[in-house]
Amino acid sequence: MVLIAAAVCTKAGKTIVSRQFVEMTKARIEGLLAAFPKLMSSGKQHTFVETDSVRYVYQPLEKLYMVLITTKASNILEDLETLRLFSRVIPEYCRNMEESEITENAFNLIFAFDEIVALGYRESVNLAQIRTYVEMDSHEEKVYMAVRQSQEREAKNKMREKAKELQRQRLEAGKKGYKTPSIAGFGSSSTFTSPVVETIDLPKPTYTPAKPVLSAKAMKLGGKSRDVESFVDQLKSEGENVISQVAANKPVVAKLASTPNIHMEEVHLKQEEKLMVSVGKDGGIQSFELHGLVTLRITDEKYAKIKVYLDNKDKRGIQLQTHPNVDKELFKLKSQIGLKNPSKPFPLGTDVGVLKWRYQSQDESALPLTINCWPSENGQGGCDVNIEYELEHTHLELNDVTINIPLPIGCSPVVAECDGEYKHESRRNLLQWVLPVIDRSNKSGAMEFSASSSMPSDFFPLTVSFTSKQPYADLKAVEVLHVDDETPVKFSSETLFYTERYEIV
Repeated sequence: MVLIAAAVCTKAGKTIVSRQFVEMTKARIEGLLAAFPKLMSSGKQHTFVETDSVRYVYQPLEKLYMVLITTKASNILEDLETLRLFSRVIPEYCRNMEESEITENAFNLIFAFDEIVALGYRESVNLAQIRTYVEMDSHEEKVYMAVRQSQEREAKNKMREKAKELQRQRLEAGKKGYKTPSIAGFGSSSTFTSPVVETIDLPKPTYTPAKPVLSAKAMKLGGKSRDVESFVDQLKSEGENVISQVAANKPVVAKLASTPNIHMEEVHLKQEEKLMVSVGKDGGIQSFELHGLVTLRITDEKYAKIKVYLDNKDKRGIQLQTHPNVDKELFKLKSQIGLKNPSKPFPLGTDVGVLKWRYQSQDESALPLTINCWPSENGQGGCDVNIEYELEHTHLELNDVTINIPLPIGCSPVVAECDGEYKHESRRNLLQWVLPVIDRSNKSGAMEFSASSSMPSDFFPLTVSFTSKQPYADLKAVEVLHVDDETPVKFSSETLFYTERYEIV
């Protein structure tokens, strides 16, 4: 068979994505695709139409069509088989069969199309192979990442040693009666405004620090609590220039930086969940997806042979999946995470993913926080906007909640009422509603403002971000035991639930 082109179009005939596999002018392919909806006729069961020169083979996808354009000499059975494969590829990269979703993932779809057909001829591939080829999973990359993690661990150890050395110097200086340097951010998550170090008050009046060693170390220690990975990257590549780079990277990691440093035992469990939500401005969930991961970190060899007991009280139907090396039957029967071969130890000194889960829903009760935005025209060429929030899951405490409301260019909103705080980012044409905490005691709130020269559609999409120390899934580690004698092992744990994407569109 010779496949001329593959396209995704609306039922009205609008082309969203098209990929041609033979030499053809743009005008020719546009003409062929424009002719397709005119050839459609209702009441017929077959899914192909023909003209004098080409054949259209198509399959409905909710509000869209997947269309293949082939020569009339091609084998229609092969055409249909190829069409089915194309139709199965689209849901791999698009959660909804909507025009906006197809447009957003157009390049991934084109890459996948190229794996199915080359120079007009079908390749011998299946869906799993296509997925692998498009992801470009690389063994060399995995090796590189493993080496990088090892280097980061080494850098962290050096950083701790330098911290101890600095603390020793400060204590010695205090005992001798010297005025110790004022170093912002030591041992906390404080940020730095400028790298200033006070002159040490020694008997020699003309003394000034010739080697700003303390300043450099202070900068490194302050950067640690904000983002260790970013800090280590800069430490390895730029040395003392780490200061400005850490400061530049702060906005990127702001949503995760609110989690304080915790004491880590030799066995440490981390439960991390990220939420991706898209809600229509008139109500209704367009997409809701939660991804969770439990990682285990062991730093002492005597605790390497353990099993972790999880208390799973979830009733939503969240899909749990253990690591391939974890005993699945043990987890199903006893909710315990242990290796298939109990005599083998867990890896040391690295975060090992042992359990992950995924949850999707179209039920609005799944939303932890609902945002209701009502813009209405005020008859003076502008809009009055009312926004309210409601905490739906009252067992959660949401921290650093920020609701970003887009504004028309040059608009200066007049805020009449606001629970919490707000900031007008004029350069970004954004109004930020900031709430440090949303919990059971203040589970609802409202904001009201007016904006001139605006329309109701100007205030969408809203975006929301927050973090929480409570998990969304009712799942937590309650006990760690030695494999050999079932004796309990002391462990530490942390939980982080945050938004990766939360939109009202």
